[in-house]
Amino acid sequence: MTRKDNEFFLGKLFNLEESAMREDLVHYDPDDLTTHGVITGMTGSGKTGLGVIMLEEAALLGIPAIVIDPKGDLPNLLLHFPEMQTEDFQPWMDKDAARREGISVEEAAQKTAALWKHGLAAYGIGKPELEALKDSVDYAVYTPGSSAGLPVSILASFSAPAIPWDENREILRERISSTVTAILGLVGMRNIDPIQAKEHILLSNIFEEAWKRGRDLDMATLITHVKSPPFDKLGVFSLEQFYPEKDRFSLAMLLNNFLAAPAFHTWLEGEPLDIGRLLYSPSGKPRHNVFYLAHLNDQERMFFITLLYTAIESWMRTQKGSSGLRAIVYFDEIAGYLPPTMNPPSKNIILRMLKQARAFGVGLVVATQNPVDLDYKALSNAGTWMIGRLQTEQDKARLLDGLEGAAPGMNRRAYDRIISLLGKRVFLLHNVHETEAQVFHTRWAMNYLAGPLTRAQIPAVNALVNASSVPVMAKPAHKAPAEPEVEVTTTLGRDVAPVITGSVPVYYFPVNRGISDALNEARDRLPRDAGHPNYLYRPALVGQARVAYLARRHNITHEAVYTVRIDEMRRRGLVRWENFLTEPVDLDGLTESPLPDASYDDMDDLVIQDGRHVRELEQDFVDWIYRTQNMIVRINDVLDVVAGPEVSREEFQQMCEAALREKRAVELETIKRKHAQKRDGLETRLTREQNRLDKYKQDLGHRRMEEVGKGIENVLGLLSNRRRTVSTSLTKRRMTSNARANVEKSETEIKRLENDLKNLEAEQQIELDQFNQTLAGALDRVIEEPVSPFKKNIFVEKFGLLWLPYYAFENNGTWVTVPAYHWGE
Repeated sequence: MTRKDNEFFLGKLFNLEESAMREDLVHYDPDDLTTHGVITGMTGSGKTGLGVIMLEEAALLGIPAIVIDPKGDLPNLLLHFPEMQTEDFQPWMDKDAARREGISVEEAAQKTAALWKHGLAAYGIGKPELEALKDSVDYAVYTPGSSAGLPVSILASFSAPAIPWDENREILRERISSTVTAILGLVGMRNIDPIQAKEHILLSNIFEEAWKRGRDLDMATLITHVKSPPFDKLGVFSLEQFYPEKDRFSLAMLLNNFLAAPAFHTWLEGEPLDIGRLLYSPSGKPRHNVFYLAHLNDQERMFFITLLYTAIESWMRTQKGSSGLRAIVYFDEIAGYLPPTMNPPSKNIILRMLKQARAFGVGLVVATQNPVDLDYKALSNAGTWMIGRLQTEQDKARLLDGLEGAAPGMNRRAYDRIISLLGKRVFLLHNVHETEAQVFHTRWAMNYLAGPLTRAQIPAVNALVNASSVPVMAKPAHKAPAEPEVEVTTTLGRDVAPVITGSVPVYYFPVNRGISDALNEARDRLPRDAGHPNYLYRPALVGQARVAYLARRHNITHEAVYTVRIDEMRRRGLVRWENFLTEPVDLDGLTESPLPDASYDDMDDLVIQDGRHVRELEQDFVDWIYRTQNMIVRINDVLDVVAGPEVSREEFQQMCEAALREKRAVELETIKRKHAQKRDGLETRLTREQNRLDKYKQDLGHRRMEEVGKGIENVLGLLSNRRRTVSTSLTKRRMTSNARANVEKSETEIKRLENDLKNLEAEQQIELDQFNQTLAGALDRVIEEPVSPFKKNIFVEKFGLLWLPYYAFENNGTWVTVPAYHWGE
């Protein structure tokens, strides 16, 4: 019996009565994992090995995976050694085990290498399969909260989701609830009731207020909002009545203590929890990422696992529905995160994923030693069960209860007997998609199972596969597909084009390349007197859509054309459209009729099943444009400069510089004009007061002279006995006093006006300094705002099967084919 393509090879059938392995191979359809799977078995049952085998098979089929590893066993996924050399195994040997066995570490490695080579050979697995495993996906081990492996930043977990709030408020509120519960658990607040706990209600409302407006949060902003929330009421009560400022300050301090701790800084470094980037590299290669959590305490593990599942769910919600397996989320040793009685932060979101992930092609696999540690509802949502040897009758009873919930009518007594007879590496496979269960013995794992690895070993594990964080992927640029090289074939193809059932648009690319050019390219393969060529068509899937973007707030419109061409698609599944972007083509040049007497290549490398499949691909192409292809609007709010994608970065910089010069000139003139008006008023009043002072001083001088004169007259009057002059003297003195008071008052007013002028100059300088400070760094205050298209503004111009023309020259019984076209407008 040979291995089946596109299916998991798990092992061989096992006869329990004879306790012997048969030669029949056991396969598993990976699409069945969309109904999720449970692997259970006691320590030593081979449960971890079976999990590794399933992930190996997923890698060989190009299915990406996220692996959650609380215990440290699954970095073994990176220990694949195609050469089976002793030196490959030696660094991973258990020195104490070798010493107990009385052999050197090198001898232990040599013995292990031979054992692994022999074990794989028994299942027909050799160097080609190991090399395929090594090259099929990119591997990496992440260590949240540590720099031993690749670090992970949790900040993206607080970012506003990509999906709209109004249409997804129920889901997003559940996500907020899980996230807040995890945050509070991290700082020591456990068993929090989301309905009763003021802390939970406050933080949840802060998240909701930010996410409804599309604003991101981070821990620092969250703490600031705890102290000063962006709202003044919660329910019908004022904020101060519901949660007084003193109590909010205590919560803010609790969160701040965690943020201030040096150990927390590693949680903010590294790659964000961007699930799309974690599942595929920028080049489109699938990834298997192991999240190693053995170094974390219980609260930290719960915190990260909750955030990870919320990130997976958020990514999942942006994907189009799929009946095939799109990705695997594997959780090893899930005990404590999905318990039957308690309600930790991770439980609700994992239960929700088990119910809803199927529609999006995301398969969840959980593994546990003890079925009693799993929630009954979770067990009933699993369609695949792989049951190994169990430790207690209680475990077996709980598992059988779960099986009955998932598959009513199953023979409980028969299953009970089978489970009791299972031995090491022997499992009962129950799949609701199959008519009967199977008992099988697992195949040998391709990866070396070294056992749990320590945090200190993680750098060496990552070094084996040159693991590195995925760089932020820039928006893919249009690129022309590589022109096929000259090929030599023994047959020319068929006379009639292959038929695809259903209505599929078919186009023919024109011959726009001269024969002489083609002959020149193939001159090394053809004689000089090569005759006139035949024509051969080869198939491709082509799609072209025109998109009208509109940013109403900025009054910006833009049109873009997206063209994809797929020459090879061997299996039905997720299409990474960004990997097939190409230059737009002249649609008017495509025809609906082929060249006469042309031959046609087969479609073995282009799996297009029927018209319905093509329409699904077309809709997926439109959805991809809608989800990922944004118009970027550059905005500088400080300078009031806005530009669309037709303006380059350099041109936008020049626009900002011109706006800065103009804004500075206008504002400086405004400030100076405003103060000049005040200055003119003060100077006018000062001049008037100075003139008045001169008059007052003159008047005072006159009064003093009159007073002196009158005094002399009074003295003479006294000598001559004339007393009438005394009252007149008093009058003169009073008038002098009044004149002096006028002078003093005027001098005081002049000093005040002079001070007002000085203060006005200082105020002007302060305003100028403040304005200059406002403009400081204005050129760097650029925001790039993505604008998604409306679906109604995505117009598919062409989507269907495209036949590309080739020249076919006959040469001594073979055919030399050369492209008869140039791609692009």
